[in-house]
Amino acid sequence: MTAAAWTLDRSYSSSSGEIRWAALGPEDAPPVVLVHGTPFSSYVWRGPARALAAGHRVFVWDLPGYGQSAMHPGQDLSLDAQARVFAELLGHWGLDRPAVVAHDVGGAVALRAHLLHGAAYARLALVDPVAIAPWGSPTYRLFVEQGDVFRQLPPDLHEALMHRYISSGSSQGLHPDTHARLVAPWLTESGRDSFYRQIEQNAPGAGTDDIQGRYGELDLPVLICWGADDTWIPAARGHELAELIPGAELRIIEGAGHLVQEDAPAELTYALGEFLRTER
Repeated sequence: MTAAAWTLDRSYSSSSGEIRWAALGPEDAPPVVLVHGTPFSSYVWRGPARALAAGHRVFVWDLPGYGQSAMHPGQDLSLDAQARVFAELLGHWGLDRPAVVAHDVGGAVALRAHLLHGAAYARLALVDPVAIAPWGSPTYRLFVEQGDVFRQLPPDLHEALMHRYISSGSSQGLHPDTHARLVAPWLTESGRDSFYRQIEQNAPGAGTDDIQGRYGELDLPVLICWGADDTWIPAARGHELAELIPGAELRIIEGAGHLVQEDAPAELTYALGEFLRTER
């Protein structure tokens, strides 16, 4: 599967609509599930997914309302709905205790699925996660506060906004093809609606306020990776989170912004591979 041909060739009918997913690597290898954040898709995991597939069965998927998965009016895109879908999907895949790697709001989704919806993991890696309130970049918070105004932007201004917003997630600058691939889902009519609805349903703090006090209950190996140059969620939050999770390991990745997968893919993949191979 080349970067240009990143296709999720399988589907699952979830409680929030059709989920598109794919699996890489040997079927009998230890399972690893990668969870993306907003406003991205599984595409950001393409490099680490292929590398990890050398020794793991790697599952990738697009959250409802994102990428290649279903987008439709009235869809529940709250973080709790996404967590319920994730728990459903693990059951569909027949995975009892996979390793999970989650980025951005995917972190909150994975944490909620584990703490509230019975999803069991062998180990958990969190990459620049949404986990401690209040969260969200200044731009994200402005979207929340002025959502009705942004929804009224004409298509060309909405497109320009999407280009600028997504590019700000990288401190190195995105390759033009990568940039176009990440922006494209949000430029259709359904994508535009989904973009603003997922923000409206996930104000900073929503999805984390009711679990933040429970991070001390996590009883599994946890790795926290954070881009040193993340302007969306500062690396200081990584230190705070590591203090809340017993035994958590924190790795700050130099030269990377919020999109660590794009800015420092080799460094991140090495850290993840080392973590996944470690015996507790």
